[in-house]
Amino acid sequence: MNVFSIADRPVIRLAADGRTLNPVSRVELERRWAAVRGAMADAGVDALVVQGANGISGGGYFRWLSGQPSGNYNPRTLVFPADGLMTLVDQGPFDAVLEFDGDDPSNPGVGRRCMVPSYPSVAYTADYDAAIVVREIRRHGYRRIGILAAASAYYPFGAYLREQMGAALVDMTPAVDAIKAIKSEEEIALIQDAAAMQDRIVAEVAAAIRPGMRDFEVMAHAQHAGQLLGSEQGMFFGSSAAPGQAAGLRPRFQQGRELREGDMFTLLVENAGPGGMFAHIARPIVLGRVGNDVRDAFDAVLEAQRATLALLRPGAPCADVFAAYNAFMRGRGWPEERRLHCHGQGYDLVERPLIRQDESLCIEAGMNIAVHPAIGSASMFMTVCENYLIRPDGPPSCLHGTPQRIIER
Repeated sequence: MNVFSIADRPVIRLAADGRTLNPVSRVELERRWAAVRGAMADAGVDALVVQGANGISGGGYFRWLSGQPSGNYNPRTLVFPADGLMTLVDQGPFDAVLEFDGDDPSNPGVGRRCMVPSYPSVAYTADYDAAIVVREIRRHGYRRIGILAAASAYYPFGAYLREQMGAALVDMTPAVDAIKAIKSEEEIALIQDAAAMQDRIVAEVAAAIRPGMRDFEVMAHAQHAGQLLGSEQGMFFGSSAAPGQAAGLRPRFQQGRELREGDMFTLLVENAGPGGMFAHIARPIVLGRVGNDVRDAFDAVLEAQRATLALLRPGAPCADVFAAYNAFMRGRGWPEERRLHCHGQGYDLVERPLIRQDESLCIEAGMNIAVHPAIGSASMFMTVCENYLIRPDGPPSCLHGTPQRIIER
């Protein structure tokens, strides 16, 4: 089950250091920095602090500002000033400090990197990173500090920062969310690369899947293909089921079932493409003949997706889109959506805007929205998912090329 030969591998983009894969351009970073500094000036903020410890959820803020992946387990923290070079705090020897001029290919915009060997699993090191951040804030004389994506930081970090800085802290997350939700041309190109990668993953899985495989082997094949195509990380949910049973979106530890002839398999690929931008795609795969109940369920989710797309127009409040979608569902006699119906994506798997009742943002051109309606019962689970780019006028543009149909094997 070899996925690719060496000749099939994708074109690799490297930074000037010859090691850093698929770097974002300095022009793009400067665009982001300028936009954020404009928001900081409006709020009277001297510096932002953002910590990333999860590259799938929350760490995207760190990466969006720094151009570097966040930590996965060990935190990485950025102090982003209103003027001047950034300070990076991450894993390394006690008291280690490296100085940069802002042009190091691996540390763009960074002037200082401070290190400490702290670990979330070792409670007595909980304040180590935060103490360095507070030291650097005071060393530079920053007075009003913006917190960015507090939910992505470890609790002791935020608690220590609050204890030391108190009223000097202000939440800058909403202001930055409104900026980064609208993608630049370079970001859109990265998202298109992710979608194209996922189209190829679906094709590879469709060619490889067969009775006798276990669910996790199918998903491992998908993950292997993605890694060879330049993916950095992601999530792979799905499972198989016999006719009359629901093939739901199960995680890895529940993917032990063996596939049999006649089964349906639900495949959901949620990985980042080369350069770290997320998209995701879902398709049903049937090993044998497709029953009428499966066709009817697939037609239903396609209808629900098209109803959603008709509502995704620039200026539309997300809460209104969600209300209109549920009115559509009630009109068809289908259950209302209680999950996250659809949402933005970027360096995080889920980012604003969220299409649901508690979202304050409106739909705007340049947003990357994942649309994934689903219906489910004990006897059937069905979903379809692609990413769509919001256009200034006209319907959203689908970024995936995989045909919208049940895959028959």
